[in-house]
Amino acid sequence: MTGSPRGGRPPPGPGGYLDRSWDCPILHVDMDAFFASVALRDRPDLRDVPAAVGGGHRGVVLSANYAARAYGVRGGMSGARAQRLCPQLVSVPGDHAAFSTVSSALRDIFRRVTPLVEMASLDEAFLDVRGATRRLGSPRAIAELVRATVHDEQGITCSAGVAPTVSVAKIASRRAKPDGVLVVPPEEVVGFLHALDVEELYGVGTATATRLRRAGLRTVRQLAHAPLEELRAAVGPGAAHQLQVLAWGRDRSELHERRGPQEPDRSMGAQRTFARDLTEREDVLRELLALAAKVTRRLRAGGVAGRTVVLTVRYADFTTLTRSRALAEPTDVTQEVYAAATALLDALRREERGRPGRRGALRLVGVRVEGLLPSARVHRQRVLGEREHGWSDADRAMDRATSRFGAGVVRPAALLPGADGRAGRRSGDAPA
Repeated sequence: MTGSPRGGRPPPGPGGYLDRSWDCPILHVDMDAFFASVALRDRPDLRDVPAAVGGGHRGVVLSANYAARAYGVRGGMSGARAQRLCPQLVSVPGDHAAFSTVSSALRDIFRRVTPLVEMASLDEAFLDVRGATRRLGSPRAIAELVRATVHDEQGITCSAGVAPTVSVAKIASRRAKPDGVLVVPPEEVVGFLHALDVEELYGVGTATATRLRRAGLRTVRQLAHAPLEELRAAVGPGAAHQLQVLAWGRDRSELHERRGPQEPDRSMGAQRTFARDLTEREDVLRELLALAAKVTRRLRAGGVAGRTVVLTVRYADFTTLTRSRALAEPTDVTQEVYAAATALLDALRREERGRPGRRGALRLVGVRVEGLLPSARVHRQRVLGEREHGWSDADRAMDRATSRFGAGVVRPAALLPGADGRAGRRSGDAPA
């Protein structure tokens, strides 16, 4: 995807089409039926079958796919009620570790686009893409890029709202579901909002909507034009002012991080989908080394280190597996992360060899480091016989060279053009 020409926006495309998203810097990206999508992505047999995460005879439904929602099944509903609404409903268990891993991967995808990301929950975020348009194109184009990346790397779908402000982007993404994009340019914001029922306004819950309806305010248009005193009597003075601000689409267009300024990310990771499926161990190891180098470079730049290495693989049949290993102490060293990822890969390959109908070829691998804490709090215990200058020093020398001369000027020998790809044979070598 290309950016806009220097000095302005691109001219209309074929047929006179003009992208109207250029004045819409806020994206709200929301996964479609997130928990159900993650739980079912390795179950192609349930793709078109009504299914829910959780529930059962005495449980509570965590999430339902769209086939189940057509019968009225919703998250938070008792399993017994869901079964009455949809007798053929299939209940599957939730994997909270998988939900957390996918959520972290989504955050990484968002931050590849822009550093200005406000995570609203595990499965949704606001993105300010003002600084990304020259590189990636219009906000609409960026939304489509994010959606394609999420689908390709995580095997789930998402919807995106593109608008001038946070609340309008949130409503637009809801209207775009499932698996769509909706742009609301500035000149259409008021008309878009005023056609809605009051409960569709961002921040209006069931209780507030009930009070507004009791006051005779059923649409956002009526809410926007209601006398302020009447509105105060219905919902209180503070809420009255805020609701009228939202009803005219005048809320904030700046994003806020959901963590303290001294709190590091909980994890950092990277993954890659291959142009062709990989079957040879050496080829996969080469990719693992590149990913480990990318992740640890980000760890060092962020001044953090992590104790747990997570490997994610996706097979040609879209089955996705995740394995993790805790290290003896936190690290930001490329070779230590790479060695742990290699051990996880080999253990997974041994595990798969014992399965009937083994999967074999890989279409994606990912490396993640979790349990991050500031590097200043990490005190590495030296091992007897360890060289005074080791891989950590080599990594930092590469960082300095990259900072001065640009990315790609220095890299592990196994990743140089023409290398034979046998990265695994170098994992124990000491740096020069």
